[in-house]
Amino acid sequence: MVCAATSPTQPNIGVQPPQLSPVAWSRPLTTHLHFASMVLMSLFITCPVENVERTTAFYTALGWTLNAEMSDHNVSCFAIAPEQYVMLGSREMYASVGGVEELIGGPQTPSKVTVSFDLDSRQAVDDLVERAAAAGGRIGDTDDYPFMYQRQFDDLDGYHYSPFWMKPDADPAT
Repeated sequence: MVCAATSPTQPNIGVQPPQLSPVAWSRPLTTHLHFASMVLMSLFITCPVENVERTTAFYTALGWTLNAEMSDHNVSCFAIAPEQYVMLGSREMYASVGGVEELIGGPQTPSKVTVSFDLDSRQAVDDLVERAAAAGGRIGDTDDYPFMYQRQFDDLDGYHYSPFWMKPDADPAT
């Protein structure tokens, strides 16, 4: 089925619609194309670290991309996915932001957060965790569920990561 704009102000443009109900397609074409102009929200996870240089070496060894424009001697910014970043700043820089003093903790008491994210394959999960181990990270549990494969690692400051791969043919009810 090809849907065409019928408004006098819009030309007839052939558009292959997604599988929507006839009611959904009764709205103007601009409603259906609105998603194309949406701006996605950027996500920044900010963590205080003991040693920015050492931390930068660790995350570089993971294969993550350093964003040089947002990094300096006090903070390293790594892109982990489009518009998703980990900001790793010195404890002093982190404290200077204000309102976070009680969140800083010490080197042995990182904030209680798990950063989970999906990767393209089981092998990609294993590769990332093995790079973390080679760079000095602590490796945690491996969970192989019927629907998902997941591993755990902590970085050099104790921040906990849990990369996973969703099994494409798995029954989500199991």
